[in-house]
Amino acid sequence: MRKLIVIVCLAFASATVNAQQDVLLSQYMFNHLLVNPAYAGSHDYMMATLLYRNQWVKWDNAPTTEVATLHGPIGSTKLGWGAALSHDHEGVTDRTDFYLNLAYHIKVSNRLKLGMGLRGGLSYWVRKNSDLLYWDQNDPKFEGDKTTHILPNLGAGLYLYSKRFYAGVSAPEVLSYDPDKALSVNNDELKEVPHQVRHYFITTGVAIPLSPDIVLKPSVLVKYTPNTPVEADFNLNVLLANIIWIGGSYRTQDAAVAMVEIQLTRKLRLGYAYDFTLTDVRDYSSGSHEIMLAYDFGYDIMKIKTPRYF
Repeated sequence: MRKLIVIVCLAFASATVNAQQDVLLSQYMFNHLLVNPAYAGSHDYMMATLLYRNQWVKWDNAPTTEVATLHGPIGSTKLGWGAALSHDHEGVTDRTDFYLNLAYHIKVSNRLKLGMGLRGGLSYWVRKNSDLLYWDQNDPKFEGDKTTHILPNLGAGLYLYSKRFYAGVSAPEVLSYDPDKALSVNNDELKEVPHQVRHYFITTGVAIPLSPDIVLKPSVLVKYTPNTPVEADFNLNVLLANIIWIGGSYRTQDAAVAMVEIQLTRKLRLGYAYDFTLTDVRDYSSGSHEIMLAYDFGYDIMKIKTPRYF
């Protein structure tokens, strides 16, 4: 009976996974590059991040994610560039993404800038057939030890921002490999590839100084995928003494999140998030852990007087 309950919970969880294929993390509000390519080069210095996420701890073959990003301006031009490498493991499936981002930033007012970004890259999918249990041993879909696919894709986004405000809209992967969808890429050799679902993101946030030592930062991320319910993250973080961020999030239909980020040095930051699962999966796991290390560097980094809110 316990195994049956676990299978039922996994079936419901897989519905969420199918609706949210793109890598999305709890601490995204401290680095929007994975959500929006127009974020690349939005600061006057380079920023590198490393992140590890262990989802649904104590669940066998639960999802794990590793992410590395690097982005910054291109000299004194209005251009920014970025690179993102991520690996997502879930059950018998592994997905590795590599994307390059290019953004152009223009001044639209005395305080506001607009970033317009594109990204291009590919996803490498691996399904380990040897780890699967299936009834028909002669099914050609499961021939060989593993099945692999390399799928290129493109993305685009807009990012409006100032020192204390941002708003963005993006579609990180525009091409579809589902023949029933618009802008699909399909031929006889791609009949069995994973049907990548197109995602749309809308984000906004603001930094509100309450005193010289306290800054409030509410933010929202809305996620839309066709034929699935709209999901949203409602976030609230507080910056104390320009050193430590403390906050939390509520992710509809999924989890509540507690997080903290510490400015260890002028350039180095360490962040941690813990997800309290709100679905039936909580009965068989002990939440999700996420840790992030970020390093800011470049010619002008030591001259910056104000903290980095976004």
